[in-house]
Amino acid sequence: MIKTTPLFNSHVNLGAKMVDFAGFKMPIQYQGITTEHLNVRNQVGIFDVSHMGEFKIFGKDSTKFLNYICSNNIEKISIGKAQYNLLMNPSGGIIDDLIVYRTAISEYMLVVNAANISKGYDWIKKNINGFECEIKNISDEIGLISVQGPNSTNLLNKIFTGKNIHDLTRFCFKNIGNINGFKKNIIVSKTGYTGSLGYEIYIDNDDILLLWKQLLNLSDKYKVMPVGLGARDTLRLEMGYCLYGNDINDDITPFEANLMWATNLNKNFIGKEKLLHSIRNSEKRMINFKMIERGIPRSGYKIFNQEKKNIGYVTSGTFSPTEKIGIGIGYVKSSNNSNLFIKNRDKYLSIKIIKLPIRGQSI
Repeated sequence: MIKTTPLFNSHVNLGAKMVDFAGFKMPIQYQGITTEHLNVRNQVGIFDVSHMGEFKIFGKDSTKFLNYICSNNIEKISIGKAQYNLLMNPSGGIIDDLIVYRTAISEYMLVVNAANISKGYDWIKKNINGFECEIKNISDEIGLISVQGPNSTNLLNKIFTGKNIHDLTRFCFKNIGNINGFKKNIIVSKTGYTGSLGYEIYIDNDDILLLWKQLLNLSDKYKVMPVGLGARDTLRLEMGYCLYGNDINDDITPFEANLMWATNLNKNFIGKEKLLHSIRNSEKRMINFKMIERGIPRSGYKIFNQEKKNIGYVTSGTFSPTEKIGIGIGYVKSSNNSNLFIKNRDKYLSIKIIKLPIRGQSI
């Protein structure tokens, strides 16, 4: 059964094109992907991402437990801060990528991908035995709006008067309380999936429509624009951010996906031994690339070396509205990364590996 978010009717009234995504009916675009993308880069865009999942982990052993199931070092997270993390299986593959928020000494909120809510919950529940902590799935109670772009701080300071949103630093969050007509507590986090300045707002489903309307009511002053999943994808690809199910999955290790920066090998965690094996033996590595010749890379396109031997494949690709070129993510054998091509029909098109972030570089 396809679900909807509490903002579904608002999306329809705004003329959004709706699509099925991760079990939800979601807006893919309103005014157009390029228009929305550029507005995020230059002004501010608001995204309904209420399809994402949220779990609470609480109890005496919550830190110890999360350190066992997550790749990063949970002990480094102080109250009021968040951390990018990976859930791994015993084979070293990635069950999901997620954000872990520390809300109290022995309490955390996990934000997981919409398509992985059931899988992630079942995996955590399966492994929690023996630890003095509990898990609660609050996904159906919590809405999420992402506010992204250079005007985002001023916009939220206007909405949440006196709460000093500008004081937040990257991967920190604060409880706003229930102000300005909102019934329940609101959490504002300086995080996002666009590479632009921005925030994510966790809010009760009973309050989310009010917040959405307040944000849109300031559109003239701050150039606020609703943004769909289409521009969300082009924005994240300009930064080389992974999308679960496309670029990472249960068969890809953090080493292969260049995610060792979110992995701490100085502790024990599920999948560590297989990850060490991958580090020693795997030839497959993720690359970010741009097109040298005209063309748009697509998921599934094969990647070839200069001898026209197939050495990899594309996992995500698009046309960059900012840089006006084709960009993508893929995997290749790490032994040969120069003079690469993708094949579109019968034509070999040159690509070049690039460093990240893409935005702000001459690519």
